[in-house]
Formats: sequence, structure tokens, C-alpha cells
Amino acid sequence: MNKIKLIISREYLTRVKKKSFIVMTILGPVLFAAMMIVPTWLASIKDTDVKKIAVVDSSGIFINKLTDTEYIKFEYPGNISVKKLRKTFHESDYYAVLQIFPSITYEPSAVHLYSKKQPGFSIKSHIASSMEKELKNMKLRSHGIDEEVLRSIKSDVSIRTIQWTEDGEEKESSTEIAMIVGYASGFLIYFFIFLFGAQVMRGVIEEKTSRIVEIIVSSVRPFQLMMGKIIGIALVGLTQFLLWIALTFIIITGVKTVFFPELGTKNAQEVVVQDLFEQQNIAAAETIQPQDIDKFTSILNSAKSINFGVIFGSFIFYFLGGYLLYGSLFAAIGSAVDNETDTQQFMLPITIPLILGIFVMMNAVQTPDSPIAFWFSMIPLTSPIVMMVRIPFGVPDWQIALSMGLLVITFIGSTWLAGKIYRTGILMYGKKVNYRELWKWIRYKF
Repeated sequence: MNKIKLIISREYLTRVKKKSFIVMTILGPVLFAAMMIVPTWLASIKDTDVKKIAVVDSSGIFINKLTDTEYIKFEYPGNISVKKLRKTFHESDYYAVLQIFPSITYEPSAVHLYSKKQPGFSIKSHIASSMEKELKNMKLRSHGIDEEVLRSIKSDVSIRTIQWTEDGEEKESSTEIAMIVGYASGFLIYFFIFLFGAQVMRGVIEEKTSRIVEIIVSSVRPFQLMMGKIIGIALVGLTQFLLWIALTFIIITGVKTVFFPELGTKNAQEVVVQDLFEQQNIAAAETIQPQDIDKFTSILNSAKSINFGVIFGSFIFYFLGGYLLYGSLFAAIGSAVDNETDTQQFMLPITIPLILGIFVMMNAVQTPDSPIAFWFSMIPLTSPIVMMVRIPFGVPDWQIALSMGLLVITFIGSTWLAGKIYRTGILMYGKKVNYRELWKWIRYKF
């Protein structure tokens, strides 16, 4: 046991002192924080230049009917032609010229927008939305239908999801937040298993090709070496993950306090949501109702109902369990080959369950209690990914216990199996290994 501890200590200290570990530990939180901060910052930046658009309407339908915004103004220069406007366009203060042909009532493409440069999507979308609204009103009037009647009968439905706990309490929840948390957790486990599992495999190959492993195994048993390496790299990954969480929280809190101190208030949240809508579509922003903003902010507030303690604990368990399971298999592959090129033939059986877990995860986000989600959250090769998607939606305790138990049992079995391959392959050089050869190594008795 002491020898395994020494190997764990060596693997851990060697890797955390590497420049790549330090750089990624610092860079990771910066990127994560930027993903959360940049949208808020962009929402606070607006294009304050007023864009004047000259409207040449041959149909006569849209004269003084297009909706102005704070930054888009429509002007109607009368009977002047597009040709005359083109001659003086570069000297004028017009941003663009909008030409509408008489066939607009039956030909949707009978609109041309001339400009000095490619217009933004929001401008084009706003023009199209304003014209569609006016055409709809015109057709309603031609059929004797009042637009106010249609507006009055329009109804919106916003569903609040409330959970009844076994204690009889009510707890507001959010399906949207559960989907985001579950998807992010499952994808992170998939990413970490591949990242650190590949590190185990490369480490074994490097020690094998440099022949340093011959010196190491003279002091420790191959199985002890494999376990020490797997656990050591697992601790490196866990350390980096915890540092990412802590540093990301510190960066976001610091930036929010210094640059966005007003975001803690409800009114500020509504302003940010409104600005985000405007960034996407100016025309759509005009039709945003107060209940739309309330719904969005309610979703954000519902995040407080999620038990992040349970999710974090489950994440750590499934991260370690999934990594140890796949790490032992990666170590076995590394011991069986002499270089990374030869690993391709053995990587497929390991890669398929992980990729399959990602596909099932996408299905489980939509239907977390479906049979396929249930069974793949029980199968140890896919449970670390799929179960993490289901947990935010609420999973019975017996299912979590069964999934964790099967994962532990499978890890023990895979470690025993990988150990038999490892102790033979670690000292095998220059021989092309196939599945039949691996089967012989598993059957060897020592």
C-alpha cells in the first residue's frame, strides 16, 4: 500500500508542477467566466448611430407605416426615383434605400434594400417584420376583420413547475435549468474521462518506450504501478476541476462587483434580458411583454431550487468512478502497444460506449424517465454520463444507489482484467498485439 501511495504522490506532484497544468488551470476559469460575463457586457453595448433609410414605395401601402425605432428612422422622399437617390447616395446621410415594388402583395421578394455596406441582421429583420405586420393588417381590413379583435383574443400560457416533496412542501423548479445543469454535467464527465484517460495511456506508453518502467517494476508490482498512476492522474483532474470552480466563481464575483454592481437587483435583471432580446432582433424586442421578461427572470430564480450539493457530490462520484473504470482500460491499452499509432485498433471498443452515452444523454435531456435513459444510466460504461443528466430532474434513491453500486463492481472487475493485461504487456516490446494475444494474457496464471 505504501508503494502505491509513493506512485500516486509521484504522478500527482509531477503533473501539477507542469507548465501545461498551470496554464490550463488559469486559462480554464478565464474562459468559463468570459462565457458568462461577455453576453452581459455585449448586452450593455448598443449601436447609438441613428440609421436613416429612404423608402421608395411604388405600391403606396407602406407610406408612413413602417415603424421607427430609437436607432432606425424611415424617411419618405416623395416621388424621387431610386436612380436619382443612387447618384447622390454617397453624399447623403442615408444609411440605405428601401425600394418596394407594386407586386409586394403577392410576391414576397419584391423588396430591394440598397446600402453602402452589408446591413446588419437586426435591420433587415426589423424591416421585414414591419412590412409583414402592415400587409397582415391590410389583408385583415380587406376581409372586414378588426386587428384589435385578433389582438384581444391572443392568449399566452406560462407554466410554472412546482414539486410536491414527501414532507408536503411546495418547491418551485425549472425544467430549463435542469436541462442545462444535466447536459453540462454529462458533457464535462465525457470530456474529463477522455482527457485524463488519454493521459494515463500516454504516460504508460512513454514509460514503456523509454524503458524506465523496467527500473520501476523492479521495486513495485505492475498492478501497483497501474493503480498508482490511475489514481494519481485522477487526483490531478479532480484538483484542476475544483480549482476551475473556485477561480471561476472568484472571477465572476469580482467582475460583477466592480463592473456590474447593479445586476443583483430584479430591475437590472429585466433590463439585461430586454437588452439581450434587442441584440437578437430589434423588431421582436418591440413586442416583448412584461410577462416574457418575468418568465425569463423566474427561470433564473428557479435555479435556487436545485440541490447543487447533491449534484456536485454525484458529479464527483461519477467523475471518479467513470474515470477509474476507463482509466484502467486506457492503461491496459497503453501497456499493450509501443506507440500511440498502434492504439487505434483498441480504442474503438472504449470510444463507442462513451459516444453512445452522449447520444443517449441528448435523449435523456428531453425524456429523463424513458426506458432507454433508465437502462443506460444503469449500464456502468454509460451511467456516468447519462445518470448525471437525469439527477437534476429527480431520480429515486434506489436507482442512484443501484447505478453507483454497478459502477463500483464494474470498476473492480475492469481493474482486475486490465491488471492481467498490464502486467504482461508493460514489459512486452516490438510485438504487434491483437485481440487474440490480449485474451492469452488475460488467461495467464502467475
